[in-house]
Amino acid sequence: MPFRTTRLAAEHTDLAAQFAQIRDQLNISISFDARVEREAVDATAHPPLPEHDQTDIAFVTIDPEGSKDLDQALFIEPAADGYRVYYAIADLPAVVTAGGAIDHEARRRGQTMYAPDESAPLHPRAISEDAASLLPDVVRSAYVWTFELDDVGTVTATTLKRARVRSRERLSYDEAQHRADNDDLLMGLLRQVGERRIALEAQRGGASLDMPEEEIVADGDSWTIKRRQLLPVEQWNAQISLMTGMAAAQLQLGAGRGILRTMPKPPQDAMEHFRREVAAMGLPFAEDEEYGGYLRRLDRDHPAAIAVLMAARSLFRGAGYHVLTGTETPDEVIQAAIGAPYAHTTAPLRRLVDRYVLAHCDAIANGTQIAPWAAAGLDGLSEIMAASSQKAGALERECIAAVTAVILAPRVGEVFDALIVDRRENRAELELIDPPVTITAVVEGEPGTAVRLRLQSITDAGAVFVVA
Repeated sequence: MPFRTTRLAAEHTDLAAQFAQIRDQLNISISFDARVEREAVDATAHPPLPEHDQTDIAFVTIDPEGSKDLDQALFIEPAADGYRVYYAIADLPAVVTAGGAIDHEARRRGQTMYAPDESAPLHPRAISEDAASLLPDVVRSAYVWTFELDDVGTVTATTLKRARVRSRERLSYDEAQHRADNDDLLMGLLRQVGERRIALEAQRGGASLDMPEEEIVADGDSWTIKRRQLLPVEQWNAQISLMTGMAAAQLQLGAGRGILRTMPKPPQDAMEHFRREVAAMGLPFAEDEEYGGYLRRLDRDHPAAIAVLMAARSLFRGAGYHVLTGTETPDEVIQAAIGAPYAHTTAPLRRLVDRYVLAHCDAIANGTQIAPWAAAGLDGLSEIMAASSQKAGALERECIAAVTAVILAPRVGEVFDALIVDRRENRAELELIDPPVTITAVVEGEPGTAVRLRLQSITDAGAVFVVA
């Protein structure tokens, strides 16, 4: 599950050293070599701007507090039959030269890697947090998607153009939610569109896991992990991104060129296993119910809700990337959790594949030749993204394990309440109630069973629990 990147206080340098060691072991570098940095400075000195001017549109960005790598900006207005949505995406090809040092390094990294102390960016910060970022009150080059929606939120027309844009404000999620709750016009329109798109997702049989965000917080000389449920505005905002990814997929499918994000439908045995798990947790999932609908109606305040969401991870496996050949079958191109074909296209500052998708979509939408660098760059791109995702997952797991050990170290000998969320042979995966961390232990019981565990010791391999 995602967690925020925060700066460590000086008194927590030991933990910071552990994070640095984890990055070193995974060959993750925060910095860039001098050649890459020099190219970034040169590229950002006078970035080219498109002739098409859309700086009159009052775009805003909505991101976590303090974010500087701003990939997307949006504006929504009423239209005769429903809504018009403008969605601007950072223009990386304007500042990243194909075949150059930055491009080569980005293909080595694949994506931005996040740890609790700081991130290891995909691109030099002069690009990702400045020259290409859609920061407020500066003119930037962007790919601007324009969507015409009817009154139920269905897309009826789409255009895509590179244009000059100027964001007006950088809103945090909390600020955006506050405005939505206080009759702000733009956030009110985002609510309307977002809710309509969520309803359409339900009709498609799509599903959102919506795992809570984990925040590793320093509290004096100690640490804790806090979990934060997503705000409604985050879910509405995510629907605009999903809508854009679906449009990108359709453009590429129509041309038989490009790369999609895919995920197979959950196998029947995984679905049956999930049904048994959640039934044991007291939150049954009916035989005739879509798993997306079940997750949408799940009471996030129920004590077992986090355990259900963790168990649902088994339904969201097998995600990958598929380079199009023009001969695909429906099963080969589906993103089952979305319920439609889909492409990653809205986070090019942080994810390599999006730059290639945007270049393909721009050419296809405007009837021009796909840039040779974009077409050739699909070779090996699926493997790059798969390897970087594995590395990002390992970084997250290892960092959370390090923080968990620090949190629990002063509590050796204490008894903890826990809930079994999954099991593998004789070992169970459990969720501690307080602090809210995931552990493994040798314990009997089916998922949903409440148990009490004693923290026996902290070793290099992690926390050792026994049944109390």
